[in-house]
Amino acid sequence: MEELIQPVNNRTFDKLCNVEILRKAFKEVRKNKGAPGVDNVTIESYESNLQKNLEQLSQELTLWTYEPKPVRRVEIPKPNGGIRLLGIPCVKDRIVHAAIKILIEPKLDSSFSRSSYAFRPGKNQQQAVCRAQEIVKKGKVYVVDIDIHKFFDRIHHDRLIGRLRTLGIEKEILRLIGQTLRSGIMNNGISEASTIGAPQGSPLSPLLSNVVLDELDKELEKRGLEFCRFADDCNIYVRTYKAANRVMESVEKFIKGKLRLEVNKEKSKVDLARRTKFLGMIITAVTIMISSISINAAMFKVKTLIPRRTHLTLEESMERINRWYMGWSGYYRMTQQPRQLKAIEAHIRRRFRARLVAQQKKRSSLAKMLIKNGINKRSALATSYSNKGTWALSHTRAIEKAFPNKWFIEEIGQRIRSNEKHSHWTTI
Repeated sequence: MEELIQPVNNRTFDKLCNVEILRKAFKEVRKNKGAPGVDNVTIESYESNLQKNLEQLSQELTLWTYEPKPVRRVEIPKPNGGIRLLGIPCVKDRIVHAAIKILIEPKLDSSFSRSSYAFRPGKNQQQAVCRAQEIVKKGKVYVVDIDIHKFFDRIHHDRLIGRLRTLGIEKEILRLIGQTLRSGIMNNGISEASTIGAPQGSPLSPLLSNVVLDELDKELEKRGLEFCRFADDCNIYVRTYKAANRVMESVEKFIKGKLRLEVNKEKSKVDLARRTKFLGMIITAVTIMISSISINAAMFKVKTLIPRRTHLTLEESMERINRWYMGWSGYYRMTQQPRQLKAIEAHIRRRFRARLVAQQKKRSSLAKMLIKNGINKRSALATSYSNKGTWALSHTRAIEKAFPNKWFIEEIGQRIRSNEKHSHWTTI
């Protein structure tokens, strides 16, 4: 029988077993929400008897009787097609993962490259995009755009543990991380072994991904290359097309030979920065703008959130689109072309105007509605009895004047506030 490891002289492991650290970790898990794992225990259920559950978990860790359960396999459709495989650990396991992250992240993060921007305290996408523009302004206009194929699913366990060991992580923590990585996958009630990969639903996996890819960062720095990396999306900037191709070939060999990962050749390419999407943006020396792919995806999202026919009230539809738009625009406000955001906002309003028109089953009803909203009778009748369809009518002067931009803020905003006591519609 394997001898129990005593935590007496292991400061990090001692802290991990502390109930207060586990409580702090639980708060992080609760904040991130998430579905239950294979044991079907929800966050709310675990919290209902929190003190007892945390004390029991502390004891299991101290005595080394803790055993992580397999993660629950979930398939999430990607916006551009394909499937993203998520692994959802049980709440108890997520607490352990979060506690490990809390304890080792400060030590690991201090060793990471300044050119790494994902999953790090004080780092974000906007900083990555701004730094990329700084590099392009130097004349490095060619991009080696590298995407790693199924990165999280192909992380090599032994290499990761070895890397953590060289970074000074204690053997007890390494053993727990190893147990986490090898906990298995539950797919349709069948348990499968996990010999490679890290579950994307784990609070610890983003940190571990940076540990793996920091080797790539250090290699690029050693070669004197300027780059920006966000998770497994890495853009390397050089001055010439010839140099870019040379870098692509050598970096691909390093990723395959050293990291034991595969470059996604369909998504990776060499091209000019002005034709390369990075974090949804197009970056040039002159400007930063939202890519056409991201704009088209947003237009399609608006269409699905504001369909022609729906059982939702106008207020409910506006609340739903507003929740999405606040998040979407909050991210894409890094654009230096504000008209792009205005175009999405205009499209949202037009979809609603089209819906208001479509709700009037008779032309006479549409005319009455326009007159009620301040349109003179002649213009209201001319608009209503024209041969234009619903979508064309939504862009006519009479309809836009009857339902101007401020109507969406004042009239609808007031209705929403009366129900929800708040509204974000001042942005639209």
